[in-house]
Amino acid sequence: MNMSVSILLPDLRGGGAERVKIDLAHEFARAGHEVEFVLMQAQGEFLEEAQEHFSVVDLATPRVRHVPLALARYLRHRRPDALLAAMWPLTGIAGLATLISGHSLRLVVSEHVDFRVTPSLKGYERFMLNHFGRIFYAPCHRVIGVSAGVCESLSDVAGLKAKKLSVIYNPVRQISPTTMSQEDLKGLSGWLQGKERLIAIGSLKRQKGFDTLIRAVAQVQRQREVKLLILGEGELREELQDLAVELGVSENIWLPGFRSNPVTYLNHANCFVLSSNWEGFGNVVVEALGVGVPVVSTDCPSGPSEILAAGKYGTLTAPGNWGEMAEAIIATLNSTTDSEALKVRAAEFNPEKQAARYLEILMTT
Repeated sequence: MNMSVSILLPDLRGGGAERVKIDLAHEFARAGHEVEFVLMQAQGEFLEEAQEHFSVVDLATPRVRHVPLALARYLRHRRPDALLAAMWPLTGIAGLATLISGHSLRLVVSEHVDFRVTPSLKGYERFMLNHFGRIFYAPCHRVIGVSAGVCESLSDVAGLKAKKLSVIYNPVRQISPTTMSQEDLKGLSGWLQGKERLIAIGSLKRQKGFDTLIRAVAQVQRQREVKLLILGEGELREELQDLAVELGVSENIWLPGFRSNPVTYLNHANCFVLSSNWEGFGNVVVEALGVGVPVVSTDCPSGPSEILAAGKYGTLTAPGNWGEMAEAIIATLNSTTDSEALKVRAAEFNPEKQAARYLEILMTT
């Protein structure tokens, strides 16, 4: 039975949750279902891709408080069979809008952060979840967490029962590398020509713990000359650059900004490092495994340990401990990696498998 699925997001900026929903949408469409994106604001790096393949509705509601009525109007007019909403507080608002609309549909929401540790959860939001979490999520037929840790946080913070929750890991598509631009071939020549090349990927913000990584690299440099490439952009660029200068490693670190296809750069790396203080899942870890690059990752809440099977497919270190991270990087560079085993592990997170689990829940009556 084919159905119409609406996917609700704040926008389509270049983040992990947005990439996940784009990939799920492609799989839903391949399975014969009609997909439409519903956005608070039609903007972001992935908007063009969505518009090329799917219908996109702009609710034009930059403020969250305006979403319930706008979404309710949309649901009454379009009458989709299912609504898949992502990211608090939209996940809570989706239930309210569904009730207001009077339209009966299958409502499934997904959460992408560990609510126990993420500072993006404002004080009043934490209060609302602690005291009224079950009410907010009551209209939802199922609440999906992108890792077991996320589901545990929903139980701890919002009081949700296990029967309400399902773990579905993020789908991560295996992307083919592209030809590196002449600008990057020139600008990153020092990294590319390095004998031992480290790579990290993520927004330049506190969550990603790049200060820990730079300190770890400074410690590694005492024994061997490694080169570090950090792909991403954010408000901490200047602070991280200053730290690299202070530690005397700025000549061996490159921060070229965001790149849409990280696999192109992962293919040149000897080791991928995730230095995050917290995650919901950690898509980039799977991307690294997918090209057979050995991984050193913090054992942060939540996701990386689950992806790496508690250290079977990579080395885990304590968040914020740059000494331990430095030792793990050196040990990884000194060891031989079974790249094929890493690729097989990455294939377990392919979009087709994960989308099938979503569709099973969305189509349950």
